[in-house]
Amino acid sequence: MKIRFAQQKDSNGILNVYGQYIDTPITFEYTLPTEEEFLKRMGEIIEQYPFLVCEQEGQILGYAYASKHMQRQAYAWNAVLSIYLCQNITSQGIGKSLYKALIEILQKQGIKTVYASVTLPNPKSENLHKSLGFHPFARYHNTGYKCNRWLDLMWFEKNIAPYCQNPAPFQPITKIPKQELLAVLEKYF
Repeated sequence: MKIRFAQQKDSNGILNVYGQYIDTPITFEYTLPTEEEFLKRMGEIIEQYPFLVCEQEGQILGYAYASKHMQRQAYAWNAVLSIYLCQNITSQGIGKSLYKALIEILQKQGIKTVYASVTLPNPKSENLHKSLGFHPFARYHNTGYKCNRWLDLMWFEKNIAPYCQNPAPFQPITKIPKQELLAVLEKYF
């Protein structure tokens, strides 16, 4: 197994992983995006944030990425994390490795706080976030309707770097030296 940066050619494999969750309450999307839609989403993310895949023998087993938290400039030091794994490989440490690599890269970019949302109940995802030091801070009650029921969403947060006066600006991933990024990925798997 290895963790690497996602490329646009990975979109079909990533969609295969994501597709395992379309008929579940884990994602609030009702239909699987087309490859074209997904390529557009990926393109917007990888210009600014890390988008990682875990693969084994060329097969994508899972992925994780960061994205913009909110639009206003004062939120620039935050990021929202998302992660999806093939359903048959959860609870094997892959999610932890993806998240740890993602967080380490985000620290290099100047991110101070990361957030993640989890549809409830989802004990595996809740436990993953708690095991990595995330803290639940907000519960949205009956915020989504899927699978014939109203669902709650829990938001988790984690501070990943010190807060200081006059923080250095957020650095898009394209501005971080490639060797530094590859050194992070080599630590995991």
